[in-house]
Amino acid sequence: MPDLDALLLGDSPEVWAGLGFAVDDGQCVVGGLRHCLGGDGDGVLAWSLAEIDGLPRFDPPPPAAAPAAEHRNGVTGLDHLVVATPDLGRTIDTLEADGIELRRHRGHQAFFKLGDVVLEVVTSPQVPAGPARFWGLAFTVADLDATAAYLGSRLLPAKDAVQPGRRIATLHKDAGSTIPTAFMTPRTAAPR
Repeated sequence: MPDLDALLLGDSPEVWAGLGFAVDDGQCVVGGLRHCLGGDGDGVLAWSLAEIDGLPRFDPPPPAAAPAAEHRNGVTGLDHLVVATPDLGRTIDTLEADGIELRRHRGHQAFFKLGDVVLEVVTSPQVPAGPARFWGLAFTVADLDATAAYLGSRLLPAKDAVQPGRRIATLHKDAGSTIPTAFMTPRTAAPR
C-alpha cells in the first residue's frame, strides 16, 4: 500500500499561517505529511503518488529544515483526503490497479488507505464529466472546541460526523482558503 508523502496546495503560506498552521519555508507538516503551499491554482493541486485517473502528480521540494511545530489550531493529522469523480467504478479500478487497496465501498463513496490517511472517493450527479479531481481535506484535531474557539467565526458550528462518536466542523468559505476543509475529533477506534 503506498503512503502519501506530500500534497501540493494552491493556498498561500500566509493563509495557512493565519488559520493556525505552523508553516516553514512554504511547507506545513501535519502528522508527517507535507503540505506544499503556494502552488499555481486553487485547491488541492497534486499529490506525491503516481498520476491516477487524472489526479496530477508532483515532485515535492526538499523538506523544510526546521522540525514540524505544533499547530495553534490544534491539528494533529490529516484524517482524510477527498477526491470527486464522475465515474466511481473507473476511479476504483484505476486506484486498485496502482496497488491502492479498496477498504470499503458504500453507495456513492469508496474508501482507501494511504498510510495514515484515508482517501475518500465520492461521486454525485454534480461532478462534471472527465477525470477525477481533488476536492477537500479533513483534519483531526486534539480538541474541536478549542479549534472552534481559535478559528472563531471562520469555522461553522460543529455537528455529528458520519463516523459514530465523532464531531466535525467545516471551515467557512470566506476564511481565505481555496480548499474545502473540515476539522474532526479524533477517532475512537482504529480505522477500518
